[in-house]
Amino acid sequence: MSVAVHGDAVAAAANYIFPNDLHVHWSLMIVLYPYITGLVAGAFIVSSLYHVFHIKALKPVARFSLLFALAFLICATWPLLNHLGHPERAMSMMLTPNPTSAMAGFGYIYTAYFIVLVLEILFIFRPTVVALGQKATGFMKMLYSVLAIGSDNVSERALKLDQKIIAFLAAIGIPMACVLHGYVGFIFGGIKANPLWATPLMPLIFLLSACVSGIAGIIVTYIFLMKISGRKIDVDCVQTLIKFLWGFFILDFVFEMLEIFSHFYMATHHWHTLEALYSGPLFTSFWVAQVGVFSVIPFFVLMAMSLIKFKDSLLLFIAPIVSVMILIQVLLMRWNVVVGGQLMSKSERGATTFHPMWFEKEGILPAILIMIAPVVILWIIGKVLPFWMDDDGVETA
Repeated sequence: MSVAVHGDAVAAAANYIFPNDLHVHWSLMIVLYPYITGLVAGAFIVSSLYHVFHIKALKPVARFSLLFALAFLICATWPLLNHLGHPERAMSMMLTPNPTSAMAGFGYIYTAYFIVLVLEILFIFRPTVVALGQKATGFMKMLYSVLAIGSDNVSERALKLDQKIIAFLAAIGIPMACVLHGYVGFIFGGIKANPLWATPLMPLIFLLSACVSGIAGIIVTYIFLMKISGRKIDVDCVQTLIKFLWGFFILDFVFEMLEIFSHFYMATHHWHTLEALYSGPLFTSFWVAQVGVFSVIPFFVLMAMSLIKFKDSLLLFIAPIVSVMILIQVLLMRWNVVVGGQLMSKSERGATTFHPMWFEKEGILPAILIMIAPVVILWIIGKVLPFWMDDDGVETA
């Protein structure tokens, strides 16, 4: 045992830490799991704002948002599987379900949402896929035939039917996306033994932060992809995304602060433990980083961008920067909830410490690789289903 680790252990023991509270068992993988599912839910909501609520300004990113959601949804279970000692046992949750377990519901929620998302993508891209299939040969022609759901009928009547199906799938997809991520907050909020987690606001906070991270992720990737491909960026689309981002972030930040101030105002017998946690191990990551740098600054920048008419060049310069700050804020929120909630001892008289390692199974390097994987998958999907293409198979500007 190194001197640093030994020192941490001695300090923790001196603070009345129970032996089984010394180690953080839910680490980076359990931080990434809600982070990735949040990106999925938020990106789907961006698409639904166009397909269900008819926000026309979001048309340039409506299709791309679905592909973005699919790429991250494919990787949503990877952190959990890596966390499990025997990932092959994951299917037991599906084959032998326990209706009284909140954990058991994830398999069914994830599967149902995955099916809805894939079906919506297939129907939205069907005219484009048919056009691409007519130009393709060999394996790609066969693949496009499968993706066209076996139908090359692109008549006006068929497309109207497709639009009705798309509207239906998008409509049921919204509550399913909310359940997918709200469920994660419910998992933490339902752990009554942990005063930092046990609050009815937890599902709502997780859901709102999901909307925020998804919109921010779409802004960053849209601007980046358009710039590297030399295409013209739709400024009205970015401006609309910024306004929705600010709106959701207002609710997200307010509820995060309300949760803290509720604990402070009620001053239950748990408050002295939470106060020591927020003024001790979580002071830098929560008050300085999450709240001070990555919440307050983006809040006022987004307010200015929503209320004041910026020059297009300035808007497109600031938008990705503030969106990255929002993405970091949400990641910090996940860290402070998941890891922070495990730093306090059941003795309520001390807190332990946690420093992630680089090369361990649930360390920093595996976390980086898992976050890179959806980007690679999105690039592969883009080779089959182009992000910006009209129904005739012609690349849009």
